[in-house]
Amino acid sequence: MAKIIKNTEKPVQKYRFLIQSLFVLLCIWIGIEFYLFTGYLESGGGAGPFYPRPPGVEGFLPISSMMSLYYTIITGHIHYAHPAGLFIFLGIILVSLLFGKAFCSWLCPVGFLSELIGDFGEKITSKLFKKKLRMPKFLDYPLRSLKYLLLGFFAYSIFFIMSELAVKAFLDSPYNIVADIKMYYFFADISRFSLIVIAVLFLLSVFIRNFWCRYLCPYGALLGIISFLSPHKIKRNPVSCIDCGKCARACPSAIKVDKLITVISDECSSCLSCVDACPVADTLELKSVVTKKKFPKKYVAIAIVAVFMIATAIGMLSGHWQNNISRQEYLMLYENMHSFGHPTGAEETRRFNEEAGASHNQEK
Repeated sequence: MAKIIKNTEKPVQKYRFLIQSLFVLLCIWIGIEFYLFTGYLESGGGAGPFYPRPPGVEGFLPISSMMSLYYTIITGHIHYAHPAGLFIFLGIILVSLLFGKAFCSWLCPVGFLSELIGDFGEKITSKLFKKKLRMPKFLDYPLRSLKYLLLGFFAYSIFFIMSELAVKAFLDSPYNIVADIKMYYFFADISRFSLIVIAVLFLLSVFIRNFWCRYLCPYGALLGIISFLSPHKIKRNPVSCIDCGKCARACPSAIKVDKLITVISDECSSCLSCVDACPVADTLELKSVVTKKKFPKKYVAIAIVAVFMIATAIGMLSGHWQNNISRQEYLMLYENMHSFGHPTGAEETRRFNEEAGASHNQEK
């Protein structure tokens, strides 16, 4: 019998928690700055002190960012309304191309909150039921398709129904320009129905770990698809594996890591919990499927943060971070904000295409 060499590598979960916490603090800071900005708009014609709008808030507008990326691809130009959102979106995609759904487990504030709720829920369920609760397979698979259906709806509406003129018209629209302000008031003046929905999602997340992320998040669906292109995968060495099952139990996505040679899954978020849990050296590793070389897990955190920061730094240094909408324009838009509608559904989108084409013909 071969001698078992104990895994002495330090776990990276505390570093992941630190990065998640710092990113959440950054998001809170952006939220405070945006609160002060909306306070200026509320002051009545700009009577109060002016606080600049933080561009980072555009990271919470994924649909607008996706449309901006499409607009950039087909025109070669960066739209002026939410340029920071485009570079944040690109940073997230680049991270996913390199390390799968790592954004979800290393940087996403919603993912971090979902993990905390899941940890809390597992403490409760372990006392009540003496085990972790898992969604039955006959429900898990169809429910996981929901986020892909949502992603498919958005992708089809943007890339297949909307013309170039319609995309530009939407991005130019007052609705899109104040979308971040509308989002703020959705939570600041949240309705009873929305509170009930959030409460239900919270309770479901307590008993079914990562309920939102696993079943409903279209952003996670997109990153899950992109993750298949990532060259870095978690690989198991079956020769040195002792079949203890600790890796599978540690996986927050319920992936049966102990039964796989290479973890290829749209649910793997490269959190490396399974690698940390493995008791045998050189048995579970993050490796490149191209070079076959190990990527040291202690460098994963550095690489993820570096890639994301480089993408956003390019936006800042290229002059495509702050939008060029003046405070006077924002004050005018704010006064009429509640009259701005949103084209939804295929019929409305087609009508939006027709109106954009008619407007273009009139300009010609």
